Amino acid sequence: MAILITIVVLMTLLVLAFFQASIWSWLIAISVMVPVIAMESRISGDALQLVYIALTVFVLVLGVPFLRRLLISSFVLKIFRKILPQVSQTEQEALDAGTVWWEGELFSGRPRWTKLLAFPKTGLSAEEQSFLDNEVEQLCAMLDDWDITHTRHDLSPETWQFIKDKGFFGMIIPKEYGGLEFSAQAHSAVVTKVASRSGTAAVTVMVPNSLGPAELLLKYGTREQKDQYLRGLAKGTEVPCFALTGPMAGSDAGAIPDVGIVCYGEFNGQHNVLGVRVTWEKRYITLAPVATLLGLAFKLYDPEHILGAEQSRGITLALIPTNTPGVKIGRRHFPLNCAFQNGPTQGNDVFIPMEYIIGGMTRIGQGWRMLMECLAAGRSISLPASATGGAKLAARTSGAYGRVRKQFHVPVGKFEGVEEALARIGGHAYAMDAARKMTALAVDLGEKPSVISAIVKYHCTERGRMVINDAMDVHGGKGICLGPDNYLGRFYQSAPIGITVEGANILTRSLIIFGQGAVRAHPYVLKEIQAASEPNHQKAVHNFDAAFFGHISFSLSNAVRTLLYALANGRLIDVPTEAPTHRYYQHMTRYAAAFAFASDIAMLSLGGALKRREKLSARLGDVLSQLYICSATLKKFEDDGRPEADLPLLNWAMDDALYRIQVAFDGVLQNFPNRFFAFVMRGLIFPLGQCRRPPSDALGHQVSTLLMQPSAARDRLTAGMYIPTDEADAVGALEASLASTLLCEPVQAELEKARKAGALQSRDEMKLVAEAREKGVINAEQSVQLERDFALRRKVIMVDDFDPAQLRVGA
Repeated sequence: MAILITIVVLMTLLVLAFFQASIWSWLIAISVMVPVIAMESRISGDALQLVYIALTVFVLVLGVPFLRRLLISSFVLKIFRKILPQVSQTEQEALDAGTVWWEGELFSGRPRWTKLLAFPKTGLSAEEQSFLDNEVEQLCAMLDDWDITHTRHDLSPETWQFIKDKGFFGMIIPKEYGGLEFSAQAHSAVVTKVASRSGTAAVTVMVPNSLGPAELLLKYGTREQKDQYLRGLAKGTEVPCFALTGPMAGSDAGAIPDVGIVCYGEFNGQHNVLGVRVTWEKRYITLAPVATLLGLAFKLYDPEHILGAEQSRGITLALIPTNTPGVKIGRRHFPLNCAFQNGPTQGNDVFIPMEYIIGGMTRIGQGWRMLMECLAAGRSISLPASATGGAKLAARTSGAYGRVRKQFHVPVGKFEGVEEALARIGGHAYAMDAARKMTALAVDLGEKPSVISAIVKYHCTERGRMVINDAMDVHGGKGICLGPDNYLGRFYQSAPIGITVEGANILTRSLIIFGQGAVRAHPYVLKEIQAASEPNHQKAVHNFDAAFFGHISFSLSNAVRTLLYALANGRLIDVPTEAPTHRYYQHMTRYAAAFAFASDIAMLSLGGALKRREKLSARLGDVLSQLYICSATLKKFEDDGRPEADLPLLNWAMDDALYRIQVAFDGVLQNFPNRFFAFVMRGLIFPLGQCRRPPSDALGHQVSTLLMQPSAARDRLTAGMYIPTDEADAVGALEASLASTLLCEPVQAELEKARKAGALQSRDEMKLVAEAREKGVINAEQSVQLERDFALRRKVIMVDDFDPAQLRVGA
């Protein structure tokens, strides 16, 4: 009988867990299970009667909404309001900005994979593809990064004009205003390709199309402002910048000290003009030194109550022509030898009319919300695209260099230590490209993915740094000597820039990804917070009751599923695909349930203190991030047609991400302050221990081999980067050298065989070729091939050197 009871209990829990039962379903199950267990326990009649009474009271209190609200929900609501962390206005506006997309599925604990696979396949229109194949290709061919970063410290005048004339500044501007009106996918593809050639050019192109005047005008500008500025921005006759960060307000941008005072003043010869006198000091402002239009964020005050009774009006945005008297621009910062235009701007008591406020007077005080809603696009597109462009370059060149460069008569890429680095490069590049595409798709679907944008910004730039570090190790001395033939050095130098801008990565990971995601994407937390903020007591209790007990049922279901999934290693889970990917979907569902469960335990036990437990928040954010990256990676594989040749890349990326999830969970459990809850979580999440392992050596060998030889899989991995065909170009020479190496290796093997047999005596490579031709070991055509191969290989391997005078400042 005990076995039967156990089976009944387990089956009941299983059904309730899988069907995300309501609180009433749990109560019915409890009311059935408890008497059965009590009777089988052979307790006395009086004790059994007490059990029935207690159970009846329990079911009535929890099951009757009126009683539950009166006796439980109203009391819990008071406690909830006390422990709810204080949220500043800027934090609240950041939480309110944007939309919830796929991260909501991950927070649910049971993501609907059919929904993921039903999202449209990523791609470009014919017009967008033509622009990528022609105008972007032409721009990349014009770019000489050594000339840009070492000689000019700027793009050439011809390049600037080409960018403006071809509409690169107007990719997001509608055609009615003269723009290209490209999709987010196209915007991302353009930045990716340009970034694979020059970081300076990529930043120059991407900034006007991300957070800045054009996007702000499109979403919030008045008709007059749009008509006045958008055509000039689209055609490049106006160069925009946006100034938010200052010396005293970096990551805490809401603390900006820059102020505007509502007043009357003189403007363009007119007296008594209603406007604002603005004082600001900003730094790190890209395009500021050459800008004609300055977007500016400041706090607006109305001490004379000209606009009304309220004195502090909040953060407000204005668009100011830089020729306005008092505007100071022109000086430059020099971020890590990158030559994109970046510098400070100041103004002291600069008078601007009210017409300069973006969106007009109705948008006064809404600046922070406007910025947060627009920031999602910049984080979603520009920085992930630029990081991915660099990763594609690193993957293609490192694989080729590892095959061409030989030591001890063996390609360096075949040494196991180098194989490890190449595998990481290939796997990370694959995952980065997947995340880039899927997130741009979200923007094209009309989403404003604030949480996902933070995930891809952080992980693409961080993985970009890992990739370039590994690429430098593979290239050795070739990578560290700067010059015209070094295609990696400037990318290595500039890696920290993307990690720093648009939300420093340390704070993005520890404060934003989980901190914002737990509120926005959780199915119940935001509803509970909104109920706690409701001033009407009856309505507040009603709404809180529904959210709170829905949350309890949600947590119980996830707890049971977490344990059952872990015991079966995910094999119970029904997923929409077959081999070779179905097990990945099962593992991700298991970890999604565990993530939802652990998130609820963290919020329950720590309450408002979780906001200050940044390391725990960061690790939970890591789990969410890796689940998103896994989702994007699997979607990319499906969108590409499930090519079998790409399986090494897919498997490496997935095994790496799933292992990182396990590591992040372990970090949460080891450091969780409530040791009882930590014990419970470990028992449910890892009842059989931690079984995941990082990508195997054998898998890494497959990935590194894929990178070192031409193939359709290698081309798919690096698709969208600029690949020069000119052998005078360092990357073009490397491409030619790889093909030549593979062509000539059989002939070189014959030469080596003849030399070892004593038929050839020369030790010098070119003399050996000449001797072999004279003695008939090879023919004339083979001799020419070997001579060309030697010349290409030498160009690839050699590094730049200079006359000392060439390296002097101003030389």
